[in-house]
Parts: sequence; C-alpha cells; structure tokens
Amino acid sequence: MDFRAILMGLAFALMWSSAFTSARIIVADAPPLYSLSLRFLLSGLLGIVIAKALGQTWSLTRAQWRATWIFGICQNALYLGLNFVAMQWIEASLAAIIASTMPLLVALVGWLVFKDRVPLMGMIGLVAGIAGVVLIMGTRISSGVDVMGVVFCLIGAMALTFATLAVKGAASGGNVLMIVGLQMLIGSACLFAVAVPLETWDVNLSPIWIAAFVYTTLVPGLLATWVWFMLVGRVGAVKASTFHFLNPVFGVGIAAVLLGESIGMTDLIGVLIIAGGILAVQLAKQKVI
Repeated sequence: MDFRAILMGLAFALMWSSAFTSARIIVADAPPLYSLSLRFLLSGLLGIVIAKALGQTWSLTRAQWRATWIFGICQNALYLGLNFVAMQWIEASLAAIIASTMPLLVALVGWLVFKDRVPLMGMIGLVAGIAGVVLIMGTRISSGVDVMGVVFCLIGAMALTFATLAVKGAASGGNVLMIVGLQMLIGSACLFAVAVPLETWDVNLSPIWIAAFVYTTLVPGLLATWVWFMLVGRVGAVKASTFHFLNPVFGVGIAAVLLGESIGMTDLIGVLIIAGGILAVQLAKQKVI
C-alpha cells in the first residue's frame, strides 16, 4: 500500500468517524429522516453536477447499477437512517462504536454463511472484537442506555455489512463520482418516503445546526464516500477496509472533544480491543488473499 493510499485511508476514517458527532448535533434540532433526506438530495445533486463537469456519465454497467441501488438503500437509507433516528436517544460515541463493528460482521457472515476460511489471527481478532463490543454494551446497558437506539444501530450495522459487499461492483468501471451522487439520490428518495408519514418538518436553524448540516452534507456525505470508492479502486476492498480499525477510536475521540461525551475506562479499553480485533481480522484477510 503506497503513501497516497495511506493518506486516503486516514482521511476517510477521520471523515467517516466525525459524521456521528455532526449527526448528533443535527437530530437535536431537526427531524432525523427529513434532515438526512435533504442532506442526501443536496450531496447527490452536487456530486452529479461535478461528475458531469468531469466528463463522467450515468451510463453504468449492469453490475454498477445493481451495486449502486444496493448501496443507496442499504447504506444511505437503512444504515444512516437508523443511526440518525437512534442518535435522538443514544450518544454519538456509542453509535460510532457499533457502526465500526462492520468489518467484524463481514468476517463473521463470511465464516458462518459462506464458509470462508478464517486464519488463526483472524479468529482471534474476531473473538476479541466481539468481546470488546460486549464489554462496552454491558456497561452502557447497565447504565441505562436506550435499548431501542442500540437495536436500531445494530440493524444499521448489518445493512452496512451488506452494502460493503456491493462496493466492489460499484467501484470498478469508472464514473465513481457519478455513482456516489446516484446512490445518494436513491437514499434521499427512500428516506423522504418514510419521513412524510412519520415526521413533521420543524427545525431550529441555529448557527451550530447550519454548520453541522453543511459539514455533514459536504464532508462525510460527499467527500468521504468519494474517497472510499477511490481507495477501494486503488488498493481493493480488503486492504481499504483495514482503515476501519481507526473508526471506533476516532469516533469516540471526536464525540468526547466536540460534544463533551464522557468516556469511562471500560469504554476506552473496549474501544482499543475492538480496534485491535478489526485490525487483526483485516490483516488476516490480506494474508488469505
């Protein structure tokens, strides 16, 4: 993996992890589904305009269209929609920790469902990562965390797992930024259809809310997704996924600094265990390949 790919991976992990903190700010003063639908609408249109200016087209291959639809529904509508709703009730750091388990879930599903061979280091990482999650969940639940919020995040993590399996098809064949824009419009339409019967558009347009919304729309929403697709195209999905081990660390750290969320010693130990487990699983995958 070259130096540019490492920088891209670090940038993606930082931007992806920061989305939980900005989302927490957004849902405090606005309905989550309407807010996310609007964010995807703006990000998607902007991405498509830039893609057209760069000469890209929406004449995608069948595999790209299939992956774009799956990614738009699973990641944007289900994963992010459920997380936005959940963060009305749980802290951004907890949502980031649950979402960061996606590489562990990918390895677990591959082992249980597809009978993928998992080396010893991968098995140790998988067990360690799950143990870290259990450690944090046990402490948070005993402290009175909202169980429904946790369930929503877990379902979202599973949706993200399936979306990740579709990335390879969407990342090959060019038109990357166009694909990013299109899958965001798909997510926007799905979320809007659900928001109409369930929510009322009531927003407190404070400077902090506006800043968080603009940041979420442009940075985690558009830039991070584009960087992820480019990184996958450059080094492959397996190597790119290695950077997910930084997400629990960055997610918790950003939430603590910007939102003042308290991080106990158990949380810190659990986060480090999860990060180590994710790293072990991803390095084991590289050895297999």
